[in-house]
Amino acid sequence: MTWLRAFGEVVRSGLTLEETRLEPLLALRTAAGVAIVLGLALWLVSPAYAASAALGAYSAGGATFQRTWRPRKVIALGAGAGLALSTFVGYLAAGRLVTFLPLLTVWAFAAGMAWAVGSTAGIVAATTVGSMLVTITLPTSVGRALEHAGVIALGGVAQAVLILLFPIRRWGAHRDALADALAAVADYARRLRHDPTAPFDPEPLMRARDAAAVTPSQARTRPPVLHGPRGLAERIRPVVAALADPDVGAPAEGPGRDRARELLDAAADVLDSAARSIRRGTPAEVPPGSADVLRVDEEHEVLEGPARQTAERLVELLGEAAEIAGSGGPRGKTPTLHGPAGAQFLVRPTMFRLVPVVVRAVRRELRRDSPVFRHAVRLAAVATLGYLIAARLPLGHGYWAPIASVMVMRPDFHRTYARAVARLAGTLAGVALATGMVRALGPDAHVFGALTVVSAGLSYTLIRTGYAYSQCFTAAYVVFLLGMGGQAWEQTVPERVVLTLLGGALAMLAYVVFPAWETPRLPGRLADWLAANGRYAAAVFRSYAEPTREHHADMRRALLASREARAAWQEAYDRARQEPVRPRGLTSREAEEAQEALKGFGRAAMLMESHVPRADSRLVPEAERLAEALEADTAQAAVDVREHRNPDWGRVEEALHAWEGAAGDRSPAMRRGAELQKRALEDLATAVSRTPLERDVGSAREEQRVRAAVAAEDDDQDPRPGVGDGAGDGERPASRSGK
Repeated sequence: MTWLRAFGEVVRSGLTLEETRLEPLLALRTAAGVAIVLGLALWLVSPAYAASAALGAYSAGGATFQRTWRPRKVIALGAGAGLALSTFVGYLAAGRLVTFLPLLTVWAFAAGMAWAVGSTAGIVAATTVGSMLVTITLPTSVGRALEHAGVIALGGVAQAVLILLFPIRRWGAHRDALADALAAVADYARRLRHDPTAPFDPEPLMRARDAAAVTPSQARTRPPVLHGPRGLAERIRPVVAALADPDVGAPAEGPGRDRARELLDAAADVLDSAARSIRRGTPAEVPPGSADVLRVDEEHEVLEGPARQTAERLVELLGEAAEIAGSGGPRGKTPTLHGPAGAQFLVRPTMFRLVPVVVRAVRRELRRDSPVFRHAVRLAAVATLGYLIAARLPLGHGYWAPIASVMVMRPDFHRTYARAVARLAGTLAGVALATGMVRALGPDAHVFGALTVVSAGLSYTLIRTGYAYSQCFTAAYVVFLLGMGGQAWEQTVPERVVLTLLGGALAMLAYVVFPAWETPRLPGRLADWLAANGRYAAAVFRSYAEPTREHHADMRRALLASREARAAWQEAYDRARQEPVRPRGLTSREAEEAQEALKGFGRAAMLMESHVPRADSRLVPEAERLAEALEADTAQAAVDVREHRNPDWGRVEEALHAWEGAAGDRSPAMRRGAELQKRALEDLATAVSRTPLERDVGSAREEQRVRAAVAAEDDDQDPRPGVGDGAGDGERPASRSGK
């Protein structure tokens, strides 16, 4: 992608209005927190303290809108504490540049490294840098600095108290994640009716698993309906895929295919009902027609063999889903789900036990080629440079430039540039709106305080519809806040626009100077996905070879690792497509074809997983050899992909050939799945191997080098004229190139 096209995509993305569900009640509650602390500080103390209180409450409230599974009140308290600490520490070093600049650099670097923990930690840490830059101009002594830090922390406490007293849709995000997982499987079942090889994006299942991880205190208060349905969605997904696939399930045409379509449609209806029940916390009825379809008639059932077994398994699982749909939430009967014996909830570390986890995550990213480390370096350099440049400009409020840089910078190119464009556009619109209102209403601290609260509420309401639209009211919030403190709009508005433009330009320039492109990392991401898929396929085969509980657990762990590797590849691939960088190692066509091949490879393993025998079933000894061959070949192929060599599947071919000579075929579904995997591996080799033209060009160049080397050798050994002429010169290189 060229720079011109990339910048066009950046502008479009930065100004796009995202279609998402608004949460006005949450915005109203958070804006009320801003109003309470701002009003009390304005009434009891002074506008300067009111500005600090509003900053703490506003930033802590904004942190609660980040996508996280921890309780919102914990996020508010943590954000308020971080803002207070950065304010006080910043003031202690703010007397001289020789002390403040090193502190700012180190603090910004640490804020950038916080992305190693997650996006929520990175965003909240960035707000602490902004707090350090703004509020150090307010106190006049260490005592006053402590007071301002306490007022800022009070803003976070106020938000946490409001969340505790006025809970809105408690466990709502967790309900949505689980309902989305069930709805995704329902949509998958409907698409399988018309396309038996339809793709499935596992992201909703991954998000539901992440939401299912809770702390011990959360586990005691979690609604019962959130305990088991995630595992149910995981088990239904491979079953519907196996039923729809003509290779291992229902026939491609005829009454069997019609019966499979009926079952898939009924499965979608039942799963949608369960999703509605979980999302709303109320019982949802399964359509009577779908319930009739799910009755398997022993005498008149048209499906046979593995397809019939799959249909019976699907009906059994959908019975559990129908039980969930009829139970509803806390007001209904708690459904009884049949999961693995001794299953426990997924543990999420508490805030105190999170410290060693954070240390390990940051340590893993402390390397030069890490996007998080490069982001931290850029953040530290830009914050320091922006502060120095703005300090030398004949403008007040110079901290706006580094704040703009810090708040728009992200570890990847596209989001950094899109947010820079969005922030500038939102700032222009916001200051224009605020300026008009200030001129119309005149200077009044109480009026400005009310407008500050209204602007904060509108910013919270639009926080998930697009950064530009939320930033519009954030800019207005800042203008009203400064106006409340006595700043004239004639000064603040031009300064805000110019310094925001400067900060955005510095952020964009920093990524050009010290980028972290994903394009060169695509072969490595593809290799990781290939190796993870190979381990998953091998684990499935081992479950056939010896269906024990330990092998089933290994298969589950390998599946989760495969999904994580796929998600890492998908994220890198999506970012690379938006980067103005030429392909390195993998062209766009090769990456797309390799992606489709690996999806097919993983899908074949999933189809086999749906037919994995139970613990009391007969063994399939041929599967163990195939598992070892798959794991060894995919591991070696991952190394070959990283080093741009053509992969080879010799061990897999030998294992399949040995299987053909074995007496009998005790698992036709597994055999067919193995053939599908072999075909997918061949497609992958075709995608990443050099094309015939490239091989021809390489051979021609090699032949030219051999000719030149032979000619030079002959010239050194025999200087007589005529040697090296004629057909003899053509024969020697030809014989060498043929070896």
